[in-house]
Amino acid sequence: MLFLSTFTYKWLNWRRPSRPLHPLPSGITRFFVDTPSGKIEVLHAAAKPGSKPDQSPLFFVHGGMGGAWVWHEYLQYFSAKGIPCYAVSMRGHGDSWCPSFFGLTYCTTKRMLADDVLTGLRWAQEREGGREVVLVAHSSGGGLSQFILSEREVRVKGYVLVGAVPGYGSIGVYMHWFKLDPLFSFRTMLHLWHPNSPLSHPVLLRRVFFSEQLSDDYVQGFFEKASPYESYLWIFGMARTFVNPQTVLSQISSWGKSGQSMMILRGEVDKIMPKSEMDKLADFYRKAFTGLVAQKKLDVEDTEVQPVSGEGGQDNDGHGVKISMVPGAGHHLQNDVTWEIGAEKLLAFYNQLD
Repeated sequence: MLFLSTFTYKWLNWRRPSRPLHPLPSGITRFFVDTPSGKIEVLHAAAKPGSKPDQSPLFFVHGGMGGAWVWHEYLQYFSAKGIPCYAVSMRGHGDSWCPSFFGLTYCTTKRMLADDVLTGLRWAQEREGGREVVLVAHSSGGGLSQFILSEREVRVKGYVLVGAVPGYGSIGVYMHWFKLDPLFSFRTMLHLWHPNSPLSHPVLLRRVFFSEQLSDDYVQGFFEKASPYESYLWIFGMARTFVNPQTVLSQISSWGKSGQSMMILRGEVDKIMPKSEMDKLADFYRKAFTGLVAQKKLDVEDTEVQPVSGEGGQDNDGHGVKISMVPGAGHHLQNDVTWEIGAEKLLAFYNQLD
């Protein structure tokens, strides 16, 4: 019965959602920022009273089917640590304006979504007195953020990729997904190519996004908040190499203060962005970093890769990039049972940028 239920249409949406705004946890405020197409949502969590002034803000970008709401735990955690935080919802996600099914699925490009992120990011920077953000981006949003930096559209103080689509292309990622879910293609055809088909049931969502330890109630709540449909052009636009890694690194401003200004954060049991894929992503940027140092385009020491302390015993840094693992966490490591370990590792990275 469970097997058959994942093939039904009742879990799929074909129209714009008509639901109330997502409720917000304590300490988080919602803003709507104008774009030429419609209003996008930006969530803000202010630094706790009495915090150190002029702290660089954290700016969070969600991935496919997500929204600013996937960062609720991190927004509360970091604001309590004295760091101002922002999270954007792209069009069709969270509580931002939503195109029609056809408009989002077949007519919304990664360029359009990148413009939404840039609008939210620049709004946050202006609100914070022009200070550069530490950019934190997850999954397909991680791919989109690499595209933005590769296009030289913004500079950031530090950069964190969380289970991110690699800038060299996502084909390998989807190979992992097909192995995880052999019925992926067959189910998608039966669902008339609805973009949410691979995640169209809470069982599928857990299998791809989370560990087995996360509660059923949390998974169900996550499923109900997910976007009603997704952009195919965003996905296909990142299938092959879509960034210049040296250009991405050149848009990070803190190299003179820290030898490791880029971080890759991964979940231990992430099945679509496993260790092999994230190690490959780290190598993609480490080679670019070494090239920039050799060309004297970065005036910073090029250190060899070496283990560093961290829960789980698999963290390392070197050649400008730190890679950290969150034990017990799946792809949505910021929402899984051990999310706080990831937040602590991100905080340590943030602190060493100064």
